[in-house]
Amino acid sequence: MMRKILDDIFRARERISPYIHETPVDYSTTFSRMTQSEVYLKLENLQKTGSFKVRGAFNKILEMKEEERKRGVIAVSAGNHAQGVAYAAMTLGIKSTIVMPETAPISKYKATKGYGAEVILYGKFIHESMKKAEELIRERNLTLVHPYDDPLIIAGQGTAGLEMAKEKPDVVIVPIGGGGLISGVSVALKGINPNTKVIGVQSFASPSLKISKELGRLTDIEPSYSIADGILVKSPSSLTFEIVSEYVDDIVLVDDDEIAWAMMMLLERSKTVVEPAGAAPLAALLSGKVEARGKKVMALLSGGNVDLSLLARIIDKTLYKTKRIVKARVIVPDKPGYLNKVLNHVAQIRGNIIDVVHDRVSSDVLPGYTKIYVMFEVAEQEDLGKFIVSLQNENIEVKLIE
Repeated sequence: MMRKILDDIFRARERISPYIHETPVDYSTTFSRMTQSEVYLKLENLQKTGSFKVRGAFNKILEMKEEERKRGVIAVSAGNHAQGVAYAAMTLGIKSTIVMPETAPISKYKATKGYGAEVILYGKFIHESMKKAEELIRERNLTLVHPYDDPLIIAGQGTAGLEMAKEKPDVVIVPIGGGGLISGVSVALKGINPNTKVIGVQSFASPSLKISKELGRLTDIEPSYSIADGILVKSPSSLTFEIVSEYVDDIVLVDDDEIAWAMMMLLERSKTVVEPAGAAPLAALLSGKVEARGKKVMALLSGGNVDLSLLARIIDKTLYKTKRIVKARVIVPDKPGYLNKVLNHVAQIRGNIIDVVHDRVSSDVLPGYTKIYVMFEVAEQEDLGKFIVSLQNENIEVKLIE
C-alpha cells in the first residue's frame, strides 16, 4: 500500500505545485529550550487560504473529468477544507457549494463566501452537515470533495510530508481530525525514512482515531465541545484508519487549556498566529505528552484561520490563568482615600489597572466597609507576594481571586 500512496504523493506534488506555496520551516530557540529538544515548526498557517487543505483540494479537482467540473463540486467542512475547496474551484473556474456546520467560526464562513462559494449552514457537527450534502449531490449531480476519505485528498496532503522530510526530523507531530493529513504525511515521511516517528494529536473532545487505533477497529465517538473545531470528527474513514494503524506510531490527546497555552506561546514567542487545531501539535510537545528530549522534532501547524473574538478570549483567559492578569479582593473602610491607597500599592509593583469594582451590599461586608475588586496586569509574578504583604501590613484584608 505504501508504494502506491507514495507514488501518488509525488505525482500530486508535480500536479499542484503551480497553485500552492511550499511553506517555510522555522526553528524555535524558545521551544527547543523549553523541551530540551530541537524544535522546528512547519508553517502551514502561511499556506494559501491559511491552511494545508488547498493541497488536497487542488489535487482532487485537477484530476476530475471535464464533465464533473462543469457540474461543480461540493464539500463539507467546519472551515479550512471549505476555504481550500472554494479557493481551488475559483482558481480553476469551477462552481463550488460548501455545507458548513452552524457552529462554524464566522471568519471561516465569510472567507469561504469570499472565495465565491455558495455556503449552506446545516447541523452542529460535520457528520450532520454531510447528510445535507448528500441531498444536494443527488439533486444537483455534484461531485463530492471529501475532507479526508479520498486517496487524491490524502496524496495532496501528503505533499506537506515531502517538504518536511527535507529537514530529516526524528519526530513529527501532526494534528488529526478525520485523518487525511496524517495519513498522507506519515506515508511520505516513512516512505523516505522509515525511522521517522510520526505522532498524531487529537482533542480529548474528539478522540475517534486514537480509540479506533487502540481497539483495532473503526469506532465512532460523538464529539463534545472544544475550541479546536477543525479536529472535531465523529469518525475517521476506513481508509484513513487503515493507514494510521500501519504508519502512525502513537496518538496523544490534549485539552483546550493546553491548546490555548500553545497558541499564546506561538503569538508571544514566535509571532505566529495559529488556530486551535493547528496548535495542537505544539500543545502536545509543550505539555510533555510527546517526549522528544534530545531529538529533532517538527510540529506541523496546520492552519491559522482563528476567529478573532475567540483569539481575544483565549489571550485574556491565558493571561489570567498564568497570573499575568490578576484580580484582588480587598475590604476597606468606605471612606475617601482608601481606594487610592490600594491603587498605590498596585503601582508600587508596576501593576497596570484594568478594572475596579465596588461592592457595598454583599452579606460578608460590614456596615461602613466596602469590598473592592481590582483587576490588574502584573510585570513579575513574585511581586504579587509583596503586594499582599504590603496591604496586610496596613491591616487591609486582601485575597487573590482564582
